[in-house]
Amino acid sequence: MMGINKIGNYRAEKENVDEDILQLGHGPHAVEIDLMQPIDPEKAPKVHIPSLNHIGLWVDNIENTVIALTQKGIKFAPGGIRKGASGHNVTFIHPKSAQGVLVELVQAPDDVIAALTKK
Repeated sequence: MMGINKIGNYRAEKENVDEDILQLGHGPHAVEIDLMQPIDPEKAPKVHIPSLNHIGLWVDNIENTVIALTQKGIKFAPGGIRKGASGHNVTFIHPKSAQGVLVELVQAPDDVIAALTKK
């Protein structure tokens, strides 16, 4: 109804998450919206507490970004760099290093990097 298309879903028992992946817009400037709910509200991690679970940010080189941020004292959540729900490499900055917010760093696809670096 609002021009937001469901492009996938993701379910992970280990992460206690059932997720619908939505997309607004097209191409390298599209915005992804992930609607998450816990598989079991009584189990951790509690993806519904707080109600804004996390925010994801594209980065052009996830490995270099992790190195640079670690050198500045930023702490990362356990798990390291791994494939995320949409198939991109991701890692998470620990909320203690980000004013209480879980921040997901997502390796941007080549078309997004190209679109952002055009002059």
